[in-house]
Amino acid sequence: MSRRHLLMLLALSGLWGASFMFIKIGVRELEPTTLVCARLGIGALTLAPVAFWRLGARTVVRESRAAWRPLVLIGLVNSAIPIVSISWAEKRIDSGLTAVIQASAPLFTAVLALRFARHDRVTGSRLVGMLVGFSGVALLVGLQPRGDVVAALAVTFAAVCYAVAAIYSARALADVPPLVSALGALTAASLALVPFALAQLPSHFPSWKVTGAMLALSIGGTGVAYVLYYALLSGAGASRGILITYLVPAIALAYGVLLLGEPLTIAAVAGLALVLAGVALGTGVVKPLRPRVQATEVGS
Repeated sequence: MSRRHLLMLLALSGLWGASFMFIKIGVRELEPTTLVCARLGIGALTLAPVAFWRLGARTVVRESRAAWRPLVLIGLVNSAIPIVSISWAEKRIDSGLTAVIQASAPLFTAVLALRFARHDRVTGSRLVGMLVGFSGVALLVGLQPRGDVVAALAVTFAAVCYAVAAIYSARALADVPPLVSALGALTAASLALVPFALAQLPSHFPSWKVTGAMLALSIGGTGVAYVLYYALLSGAGASRGILITYLVPAIALAYGVLLLGEPLTIAAVAGLALVLAGVALGTGVVKPLRPRVQATEVGS
């Protein structure tokens, strides 16, 4: 990986890792639907000029019209529903814990692939990895106080949504330019949340901290992050881009501890280690080393 792509990876990890912290700040004064609607809407407005400049307005409009049905579905399953679930959960549990549980999304993708991509069999070390990863999720959910279990399950549900969206978009949007997919899905998701956001508007204008968190989520964590992500994929490849999966939860956990004063518990660290180890093995990114068998001569 070149130095340029490494810097892009670190910048993207910082942006997406900080998103969990900014959500935690935002839901102090805003309802989850209002926060997410504003985030996705402003993010789409940030991304639109980039898409129009890179692809041309006619191409963006033509591709969006041709694929509007899957774009709406992806907008709901990959953005509106999971991010609202995560934001609702962060009213009750720590931002770092949320990021760690959400990092299990690739594991659910691997499970769904058993049904929808049967040629991709999961055996051996990959099966062990999936069991390890899910044991980390179970540990984190099970150790929550009774009142917070539902919130932890809501984050797990969000991870499942991301997995479903990944499987579906790989088929339905394979021929659609990534920038069009991102812009169309963000637009559809924000429009779908408008009625709920209007019904839950705050009684007063949010404080400057919450406003800043919302803008950071919208412009940095959504608009700029998408541009960096697709530039990283096109420049360094998907095999390098997947490294983001391992960096984001650790960075989010650090942000929560250092900037929000959240406790760094043994359970969170252990859960992070189990989930990331499970993702690494379960998705086939890391394979265990096999001892070499040296050939020996038979006879004398």
